[in-house]
Amino acid sequence: MKTGKPNVHVVPHSHWDREWYFTIEDSNVLLVENLDRLLDVLEGDPTYVSYVFDGQVSIVEEYLKIRPEERDRMKRFITERRLFVGPWYTQTDTLLVNRESIIRNLLYGTRIAKAMGHSMNVGYLPDIFGQNAYLPSFFKDFGIDYSVLQRGIYHDEIKGDLNFHWQSPDGARVKTNYIFFGYGPGKFLEATDAYKTERLDPILKTLESMNRSTDELLLPSGGDQVLVREHFPEAVRRLNEMDRERTYQLSDYETFMEAAFAREIPNTIEGELIASQKSRMHHTIRSQRVDLKQGNYAVETKLIDQLEPLGVIAESLGFRYPKAWINQVWKELFDVHSHDSIGGCNSDATNDDIKKRIEKCERIVDGLINLLKKQIARAVDVPTGELVLFFNYVPKQRTLIEDVVVFTNESDVGLVTFDGDTVNTVIREQSYVSGGKKIVVTADGEKEVEVPGYYRTVLAAEVTLPSLGYAAYRIVNETKATLGATDVARIENDQLAVTFAEGRVTMKAGTHDVELFTFEDTADTGDSYDYSPLVGETPITTAQAELIDVSESDLVSTMTVKHTWSLPIDLEARGTDKLKQQTIVTKLEVRQGEAFVRVNHEIDNDVKDHRVRVLFPWALERTFADQAYTALERKQNPRATVWKEEKYAEKPVSIYPLENYVVAEGGAALGVITQGLKEYEHLDDGLALTLFRSVGLLGKDNLAWRPGRASGINNKVVETPDAQMLGHMSFDYAVGVADCFDAVDWTERTETYKANRASYHKQSLNTFEERLERFEIPQPVDHVPATYSLLTTSHFVSAIKQGADGGRIVRLFNPSSEDVPLHIETAGTIQHVSLAEIEVDAQDVIKAHGYTTLHIKEETS
Repeated sequence: MKTGKPNVHVVPHSHWDREWYFTIEDSNVLLVENLDRLLDVLEGDPTYVSYVFDGQVSIVEEYLKIRPEERDRMKRFITERRLFVGPWYTQTDTLLVNRESIIRNLLYGTRIAKAMGHSMNVGYLPDIFGQNAYLPSFFKDFGIDYSVLQRGIYHDEIKGDLNFHWQSPDGARVKTNYIFFGYGPGKFLEATDAYKTERLDPILKTLESMNRSTDELLLPSGGDQVLVREHFPEAVRRLNEMDRERTYQLSDYETFMEAAFAREIPNTIEGELIASQKSRMHHTIRSQRVDLKQGNYAVETKLIDQLEPLGVIAESLGFRYPKAWINQVWKELFDVHSHDSIGGCNSDATNDDIKKRIEKCERIVDGLINLLKKQIARAVDVPTGELVLFFNYVPKQRTLIEDVVVFTNESDVGLVTFDGDTVNTVIREQSYVSGGKKIVVTADGEKEVEVPGYYRTVLAAEVTLPSLGYAAYRIVNETKATLGATDVARIENDQLAVTFAEGRVTMKAGTHDVELFTFEDTADTGDSYDYSPLVGETPITTAQAELIDVSESDLVSTMTVKHTWSLPIDLEARGTDKLKQQTIVTKLEVRQGEAFVRVNHEIDNDVKDHRVRVLFPWALERTFADQAYTALERKQNPRATVWKEEKYAEKPVSIYPLENYVVAEGGAALGVITQGLKEYEHLDDGLALTLFRSVGLLGKDNLAWRPGRASGINNKVVETPDAQMLGHMSFDYAVGVADCFDAVDWTERTETYKANRASYHKQSLNTFEERLERFEIPQPVDHVPATYSLLTTSHFVSAIKQGADGGRIVRLFNPSSEDVPLHIETAGTIQHVSLAEIEVDAQDVIKAHGYTTLHIKEETS
């Protein structure tokens, strides 16, 4: 309870957006100027006891690139805790990126900050659009005791205290403060009677009324890209003279949190924080500039699920783990992951930079994967042209259907195991490729020589793969089945069937029938932050589909359908006859053994100001969507009926984020596993998956669900024509049905659906299929076995990578509601470590909804 007069902690800080309506170059030029001045002020004024530079160390690295001579002075201020940086590398959005991206952001951020003298002991979240449910656990595992955040809390949740314990689904808790007035209530702090009476007192009286357990009050005193306020020490001194009811001190977040939690704080708040009562949450920003979300998802998948485990496999065989390259890619991605950046709520120039950054990362990752696969394949003692390697990046033995591209002189092509057993394969595609010409240098000069042609074949093969390793197969010249056309409007496997009849596509699994696909188009009168409906509009939905083709085989079958509709050309055309015809071509695929249908939509968008979604009619009661290491249960938000009366900042719509999957449960469970699609809505009569939004303004006043000023920059109209998303788009996801929702089941389906395996044909006919095939590369290892497995576990895997200080890191998780015994089989010494990769006490179970990180060191003789 309170025991004395309030003590106000004035925390000078700058919130530093890496990019936004300005580019990262604009930001960095300004950064150097501002940090130059800040360091001079700290040097010249010992009463300026501390300054927080937004809890991220990327700004330190950017500054020192230009001012390397300032390293020692900056390091001194960080060590003395007069300049606070970390624990983040960048201020990441935590609801739009992979769980591992959040962890790595903290890993890089804390390590770099500690190397500079100190990493702030606060998980600082001043401006991100919602808080991931696992942040308390992540912070705690990095040794971070506190969190300070702005958004996502309903007033009734705080129960009279802006300080509370925030708890993750696995039970971990962190001491937290909710900065009710955001990060800028003291931005213009001054010691004048007018400012104190008109501005400061009302804020402090509100904070006093909302802190029943402590006299310590937090007054963040900064703003976006602000220059250091040199007068703050004097202002604090004078306020202490002026105000007899309070004391003031120039402070920092660590000092405040230690003081605030010196007394018992009773309240606990659990899970994700996405409330939009006091602060805007921008729920629909997760479908803004969907190309950036899809591109980031592709790079994260290739980096986390492919390159890192492939690098570990390669390193165990004597090849080099590409650590420096991976470090570079991660840092590039962290800039992509900043909350404005990945949100897509930026100028077109900035979004173009983000897209190019994603493409750069993908090229690096693709090249490294190609290099390692090729080096391993060349070390297997099988002649060039005959060898195909199938890689499994999951530490479980799996039998599955995998595609491989092979190049052969003959059109008849099949596979056998290394021991000669026939492999069940199907030719998906085959084309003849001209060999072209090559230049031969002779005594008579250069001559053009015709090169024989060859066949490029895409094979679907039923292969059994060792856990976290690879298996060698051989190409043989024999006739195999092809994926052939059929007149039957039905595709099926051993678990489900998809049927086309009377213009409708239906899926049947067990006793459950699902109608696929109804597309919905509505006007979007919003901006880059928020979708906004056109009041009174009736949504446009697709009519019956047209069947294009059906192809079937024993392993894989496909169906292609086309939907056609007429859409208004822009917002002004809504309700008129200014329409354009659009088509959506959908390809469905079923593979033997898979409990879901693979779906791809192709759309050429040539209209503006609209939103397109896929509707799944379903009698749902609740939805479950995965977030980090479990699934969160959600229902329709009852507060949506009172938001106007209670003056919420934004309507609390039942539109939610997902990381990989969403499952609608009501009698049975309908689930969708996505590739970079991050937004769904819980409707009265089903589930809506957003494909994309199309808008042309960065910010806009008075939206239907978001009254008041424009978000972002609100004193200038910034047009974003690229955000209209004109052009070709492609969307991939999978759909499945089960009797009821089970987190383990849907995590298994996600594991099967994700691109966590690969294939490689050792050949010399084609040098352009992969990025680096054409070039000579060294061969550091001469011989590796034809079949190889590094480790085995029964658990789900979040990461397999090289440790920051060597060895191997294996992160396992348990999405279920029960503890499970820990199981792993591998050579070497196993240590249990934290997310920071520091040794901790060993555990024999993985907690319910929890995870564990293992550090494996090879035994040396």
